[in-house]
Amino acid sequence: MTDSSAGPSAQTAPPRKPRKIFLLLGLVLAAVLAVGLFTSVGTTKNDTRPQQGGPVPSFSAPRLGGSGTVDVPGDGGGGGTPAVLLFFGNWCQVCHGEMPPLAAAVRRQQQAGGSLAKVHVIGVDSEDSQGVAESFVHKSGIQFPVARDPQIAILSGDFYFDGDPNAVFVKGNGRISAIVSGPISVATFTAEEKKLIPSET
Repeated sequence: MTDSSAGPSAQTAPPRKPRKIFLLLGLVLAAVLAVGLFTSVGTTKNDTRPQQGGPVPSFSAPRLGGSGTVDVPGDGGGGGTPAVLLFFGNWCQVCHGEMPPLAAAVRRQQQAGGSLAKVHVIGVDSEDSQGVAESFVHKSGIQFPVARDPQIAILSGDFYFDGDPNAVFVKGNGRISAIVSGPISVATFTAEEKKLIPSET
């Protein structure tokens, strides 16, 4: 014998509704995720990318082929000292053709004296081992200080460059005068250098 009073009511009971607390937690979580998503939009690398007229990023890195460090703007681009930052690497095929004539032009400027000799030229070798970087610098005839950047912390982290070569021209007040990405001729290099010297403008 069965209990007839329990059967129909058990079968027709309405389904349980989700508790309001779980709905509230779900809405809060969705709102937090949405806020995180939309506040991260607009704060990408491009928003802090160095640009003409803006300040040059400062960095300190081991000096290739010697003791001590290369410091920017300590070594250039600040305190009244203009600078040119040249980014290169042995892995960069374009750099093999670009750097020897640029290095020769810098040597000529230093030997001649004058206003262009006051511009500090600083290299940044990226993604090379120390031995490979030293060999490349020697073969290219580079005599100016070169910072080591094997993990591209300066190239991509500070300057947001995707590859080499690049040239950054910095006024004595630490503001960027020009950025040239890709190959640069000696004529363009020299013309941009002259813009860094007040008497040359």
